[in-house]
Amino acid sequence: MIEQAEKIVISLPATAENVDIVRLNLYGVASKMGFSYEEIEDMKVAVSEACNNSVLYAYKHAPGTMEITFDILVDALSITVKDQGESFEPWGTDGGRVTLHDKELSEAPIGGLGFYLMQALMDDVSVESQPGQGTKVMMVRKLQRSEETV
Repeated sequence: MIEQAEKIVISLPATAENVDIVRLNLYGVASKMGFSYEEIEDMKVAVSEACNNSVLYAYKHAPGTMEITFDILVDALSITVKDQGESFEPWGTDGGRVTLHDKELSEAPIGGLGFYLMQALMDDVSVESQPGQGTKVMMVRKLQRSEETV
């Protein structure tokens, strides 16, 4: 069982300007955990994609919020980006969760390439979307311990 050490929750207006705040917080959390510069940069791209979905699509240019949760685990960082806006209609759904494996690039809808990117950069990505309840993107990156730090 994975032990949870700490949880950080940030709630911000879903605006493009606030994506940078999320990225800065991610940098602080991930660097403190011991992730490499390259791993942090990958995570920043993935979390930016998830936040941008909330900013661009969830509220249809109306005011709204996005909630970002950093679950700091012993061996991983879990990042959840949640909004209460328009639900996402994922392709390839199974019980409200979207999986992006076994899809061709040509099958991705316009605007859907961000999910491919998130999945390529993170160890695990899942999306839950329910009408009237918004969308939740959950991403996990495992901490790779080098032989030198063991």
